[in-house]
Amino acid sequence: MNPDPGSPYPELLARLDQWTAEARGRHPGIIPCRSGCTDCCHGPFDISVADAMLLRSAARRLPAQVRKAIGRRAEALANRIRAMAPEWGPPWDIRDIGDDRFDEISSALVSEPCPLLDEKGACLVYDSRPMVCRWMGLGMITSEGERLENACPIQDRFPGYAELPPQLFDLGGFGDLETPCLEDAAEALLGDAAKAGYETTIALALDTLRLRQSP
Repeated sequence: MNPDPGSPYPELLARLDQWTAEARGRHPGIIPCRSGCTDCCHGPFDISVADAMLLRSAARRLPAQVRKAIGRRAEALANRIRAMAPEWGPPWDIRDIGDDRFDEISSALVSEPCPLLDEKGACLVYDSRPMVCRWMGLGMITSEGERLENACPIQDRFPGYAELPPQLFDLGGFGDLETPCLEDAAEALLGDAAKAGYETTIALALDTLRLRQSP
């Protein structure tokens, strides 16, 4: 199912899902990533403007009571972030405070769950989860030879998982297709396609972009 039929971005994310599925096929029983495994779903982390757009669409399709609960959790975490970074302001672009400052905030809130998790730890918008959530638990080697390590925080708990070699992925070609998606989302959400490099957190996106509300 395409979670946002008006945008090509979900189809692009599906390439990452297919990459993971193919890796599972090559290494059966090794890769544990699934909905309900939440160890990488804590602490603020950066999402793109296209991810924020996708989350808005996904959240709007949820039942009203679910949206309200997500909104309360997002608001609480967003308020903690704002209290820790009084120098930061709308539209909450991570570039405005820099990666080092954002890393400090993320480290301080590392145990805080994503507001999109339900009481049992399942992601309420799993089909529309951001890009980073899709490749967090699998090492990657790009067509150019760049290595991105497996960032799963519990990989040592699963036999063979930490030793799994990085899986080949055409990240350059993926990036070429991602750029127009980012520009379109920046135009839609921020009114300026030139802000395609905008990144924020899920909590701040849900709270300030009002993703939890009905159309």
